[in-house]
Amino acid sequence: MSERKYFGTDGIRGRVGESPITPEFMLKLGWAAGQAFKRDGQRNSVLIGKDTRLSGYMFESALESGLSAAGVDVKLLGPMPTPAIAYLTRTFRASAGIVISASHNPHHDNGIKFFSHAGTKLDDALEAEIERWLDKPLEVCSSEELGKASRVDDAPGRYVEFCKSTVPNEFALDGMKIVLDCAHGATYHVAPKVFQELGAKVTVIGGEPNGLNINLNVGSTYLARLKQAVVDQGADLGIAFDGDGDRVLMVDRDGSEVDGDELLYVIASQRFAEGRLKGGVVGTLMTNLGVELALREQGIEFERAKVGDRYVMERLLANNWVLGGEGSGHMVIRDCTSTGDGIVSALQVLLAVSKSGKSLAELRQGMSKLPQTMVNVRVARRFDPHAREDIVAAVRKAESQLGDAGRVLLRASGTEPLIRVMTEGHDAAEIARIARELAVVVENSAA
Repeated sequence: MSERKYFGTDGIRGRVGESPITPEFMLKLGWAAGQAFKRDGQRNSVLIGKDTRLSGYMFESALESGLSAAGVDVKLLGPMPTPAIAYLTRTFRASAGIVISASHNPHHDNGIKFFSHAGTKLDDALEAEIERWLDKPLEVCSSEELGKASRVDDAPGRYVEFCKSTVPNEFALDGMKIVLDCAHGATYHVAPKVFQELGAKVTVIGGEPNGLNINLNVGSTYLARLKQAVVDQGADLGIAFDGDGDRVLMVDRDGSEVDGDELLYVIASQRFAEGRLKGGVVGTLMTNLGVELALREQGIEFERAKVGDRYVMERLLANNWVLGGEGSGHMVIRDCTSTGDGIVSALQVLLAVSKSGKSLAELRQGMSKLPQTMVNVRVARRFDPHAREDIVAAVRKAESQLGDAGRVLLRASGTEPLIRVMTEGHDAAEIARIARELAVVVENSAA
């Protein structure tokens, strides 16, 4: 990935109007993607979906033009969650799917994610192929070969039915009070229907997008409103999605946050108790050590992947396992869907709650999270912290201080100019001090 010019850990992302997030680039990207996705001997088509950002309309038109110039048909889905595009790409037998979204970022950012014809994130080779086409001059195909564009009006309904199909027919949420936070994002018109049609009494916050309020003091990156709403309404739990709906966090009935690590533990433990867990569980380098210890105590294998749901998926496929995820709320449940899906993941948690007869608050008590400290160091440009001798020496010193009772992790963000410094251990004060000291070293090295 370090050799890529445009692609990060999750597609291409940046500030609207600044390279590469410009209409001109999106036009060329649509053409390049169209060339890379073409399959000989058939009429190729690509689906385009987006979240609720105002800039999505501009980039949708640019991508559509580029794809048409490459001779690829376009199906426009409108505002839809990222995992919905993955699902619909499969069901329409399309050559690929494109999502216009910057996920949990504010409205002034936007980006592009791609899905293969199988509804999975692209592998490195295909991303490199798109970048090779980007370096070539744009050549428009002949008029009779230009791609056609059409809108898919029933996309929301198709996706709602898919989500409900991932739980047993007898599963119902009758009598359960749920607060949904849709982050003024792509789930606003589908998530409420899913949970209502399964019988829950649903209250929605963050369900009125205006193009500029996506993720603004709502959603999985800002749980304060959801926590208060759950407590005030006496709800059983709260569910928060991010702007594009591929991640989920929850709030238990007491207003306490239940993060992705805990949700992963809840799903894995209940499936294991029922004999339905195939293989082990994949987390990431950032997954709390408490998850690993709690799962291994039950006899469940655990493996860490690089940060990013695409790398979680790689390890799941390599091991032929089905369940993995990240603390941020990205979860991959391969026997339900082909990519991270916030709504589907939430349903799997609720299925565990239903089958266990326990509340979410009770289920999460099976594991104890170790204290973690995360410090984000903003840098002028991205670099590999492990290539700097002063940083490496500081990490070694920190690891010797923690010994076997903790962990140190430094990684460059794949989407922002940040170096993330994480420390983990039993002593909260000690790991906080070590994280601050390492952050200073990184900051000085980047200066």
